[in-house]
Amino acid sequence: MEEDIRSQIAGSIRGAVLYNEPLSRHTSLKVGGPADLFVTPADLADLRVLMAVLAANGIPWMVIGGGYNLLVRDGGFRGAVISMKGLARLQQIDAGLVVAEAGVATGELALFAAERGLAGIEFLIGIPGTVGGALSMNAGAHGAAVLDSVESLETLRGDEVTVLARSELDYGYRFLNLAAGEVIISATFRLTPGSIIEIEERIGGYLDHRRESHRVGYPNAGSYFRNPEGMQAWRLITGAGLSGCRVGGAQVSEAHANFLVNRGGAKAADFIELGGIIKERVKESCGITLEEEVRIVGD
Repeated sequence: MEEDIRSQIAGSIRGAVLYNEPLSRHTSLKVGGPADLFVTPADLADLRVLMAVLAANGIPWMVIGGGYNLLVRDGGFRGAVISMKGLARLQQIDAGLVVAEAGVATGELALFAAERGLAGIEFLIGIPGTVGGALSMNAGAHGAAVLDSVESLETLRGDEVTVLARSELDYGYRFLNLAAGEVIISATFRLTPGSIIEIEERIGGYLDHRRESHRVGYPNAGSYFRNPEGMQAWRLITGAGLSGCRVGGAQVSEAHANFLVNRGGAKAADFIELGGIIKERVKESCGITLEEEVRIVGD
């Protein structure tokens, strides 16, 4: 990327701009090559200015949340990676309505609602990352999914801010279809008033479950593969004899076979190769083709 374009971006926004930033610093797997630019807009107005400058210069971009559920290839990303952590507004606007911007941590949202006696999103306490990331893949746990509690979704399409009711969204198990270039800004959640004590008990139970079942001990991206309908990916991987299988620094966790972990010094290529082995062996074992739940990006 040319220096004058970098300077133009840095001079246009109030947020932080980093050059040649290793994405291994911003992903839970701790792998990934450098991004030409790593930009953290200060707020929505800053984001709109940034998107206009990127569009005017034809610069590719992608949005990153907490870096979970993401695998960046070792060549990095040619363009701008946009962190939404500056968009962190969280407020209750009515008896059962809570607005959370994309950069709010999922656990923070769950606790904010619990403190106000609002139920429906307790399960988010066990899902790491940000609200924007959770919405973009309709993250879920314990039989619930985040979009089930959404009243409306606010997005940015080019320079236009759009508000969509949940009934207007195309979503399902672990997916939300957005228009090309559409960015999630915030969501309004409709929650149910309830007992603070009971809500906190559920949160405690979810945390205990996560500590017990996700005790993998190494950097990971959460579930690497989607669960096929009516099945659990970890059971299929274990049944194919792959628990503990390793390529370079990447390994199938012995504690939870659908977690691929970085045992130290792993490259993105190690995870991609290991994922390919898993898909091949599971297909041979039971005839089922697993699909990645992690998003694989970059060069």
